[in-house]
Parts: sequence; structure tokens; C-alpha cells
Amino acid sequence: MKKLNIKEETTLLAALLKEGHSRTKVKQLLKYRAVSLGDLPVSRIDQVLVPGDVLTITSEKEGTGHYPPCPGLDIIYEDADIIVIDKPPGLLTIASETEKKKTAYYKLTACLGERAGGEERVFIIHRLDQGTSGLLVFAKNEEAKHTLQGSWQDARKKYRAIVEGVPKKDSDTIKSYLCESKIHRVYSVPTDNGECKYAETCYEVVQTQGGYSLLDITLITGRKNQIRVHLADLGHPVVGDKKYGAKADPIKRLALQSYTLEFNHPVSGQPMAFTLDMPEKFKSLLHNVTKFKT
Repeated sequence: MKKLNIKEETTLLAALLKEGHSRTKVKQLLKYRAVSLGDLPVSRIDQVLVPGDVLTITSEKEGTGHYPPCPGLDIIYEDADIIVIDKPPGLLTIASETEKKKTAYYKLTACLGERAGGEERVFIIHRLDQGTSGLLVFAKNEEAKHTLQGSWQDARKKYRAIVEGVPKKDSDTIKSYLCESKIHRVYSVPTDNGECKYAETCYEVVQTQGGYSLLDITLITGRKNQIRVHLADLGHPVVGDKKYGAKADPIKRLALQSYTLEFNHPVSGQPMAFTLDMPEKFKSLLHNVTKFKT
């Protein structure tokens, strides 16, 4: 373990490069939660540091929270109350009628059960569609679960989506009511029929390339399949989303990622913020995109 006292304003990357770490090594340390600022692990390579800050650097295998990794899952952050993971595309959040084990919930439950004592549990807070990748939060106790669920509407949730075509408006807000059919297909209607839920999605076009558009999306409400249905309503379905009208699947996955999540810690109340880089497959489809608005 090493303590690094910050004496001038800088970034985490610059500070660790100055200490002799390579850029690859810095990313590896962050992946394993091996760099902390105060009591919290740092997840961003561009984290701003100011005089008086103290970085703690441990072995990337040890991690700042001293929690063992979970095979097959990329844990972004963990403490006694919550776990934040980067869910891969294709993995369910929780069990379905046909799949019970290939889920983030099952994998985390099994992982925590194998730790010393085997008494830890995880609790569902929110969900991501099976094809969507990105930030997913679980609680580790009842108190954290109830607090997070009670305030989840206040969490800030942002997504990246690559859609087919180019929207007519550079930015807009899509509003409708979402209903679900008996075959579990969500569809949109303009007015409430008593059985549907109000949904609101804001988007901004960030980049267009080769007949595709990269959108920055802010969720105002969080309904099942909301982004996918609203973008299909717009006439620009998410790339790879054949269920809602996409014509092609060039990167062999749904081009939708939950990339930013901000909420207050359920026990300490401290603001928590997590951000993920753009998936490499997204970059390959939009090869000239070098920076994404945040």
C-alpha cells in the first residue's frame, strides 16, 4: 500500500504517470478498485485532484475495499452496502421464465455465497434489458435496498445509443404511454388507457457516421424497453434491435449502453458517480468518434 499526497491541481492519470505507472497500469489499477481518494475507490482516469488530496494505491489484486473479484463480472465499485457492476450485453439482470442462472443476480449471489461466512446477499434495485450493457447497482442489505428503491427516481441515468439513420431534430424529448402486450412486447400510445405507464426520454445527437447516429440519452422515467420503443417511435431504432424494427445487426449486439449513473449512497448519503468508456464495438461502428459528451 502506498500513500500519495497531492500538492498541486492535476488529474489522477497525470499523478500516477509521474509516479512511474504506465497508462495501461493505471487503467488496470482502476479496474480492480486499487486506487482510492479518501475512503472511496476512484473509477475515472480523468479524476481531478487538488492540493491536500491523498491517494491510496494498493495491489490491483487486493482492491481498495478488500473484496474478492467475482469471476465473469466486472465489479466497478463495492462496499458494505452496494455493488456496482458493468453488466455485459446478453446477460439478464434477473431470472426469466426460461433462464434462471445466466443472470447478473444469480452470478453475484453465487459469488458472495462463496466468500468467507457466505452470508452476504444482493437485492435488486433496477434492471437493464438483456441486450443492454452498462452500469447496474445492487444493494447488499435490506436497509440499502429500501433506501435506494425509495429514491431511485432521483438518480441521474444516461445512456449511449447508436441508431439507424439521422433524426430530424438534433435534440428532443419523446413522451408517450407505454403498454405491454400478452407476448411481452412493449408498445407506445399517445394517451393513457388506464393500463399503460407514462414515459419520457430526452436525446441529443452527438455524431453521425455512415447512416448511423450516436445519441446521448437521459432517462426521465425508467420503463421496460423505454429507450428502444421511443427511438423506434422516432423512426430510428437502436442498431441491432430487430425486435423493434432495426434492419441490421452490424456489431452483433444491441447498441445501447448505460454509461453514467449518479445517486446518493443509501447509508452515508454521499453523492456517488460512475461513468463508463464507450464500448469498442461502438467505436468500430463510428470510427471517427473520439470523445463523448458527458
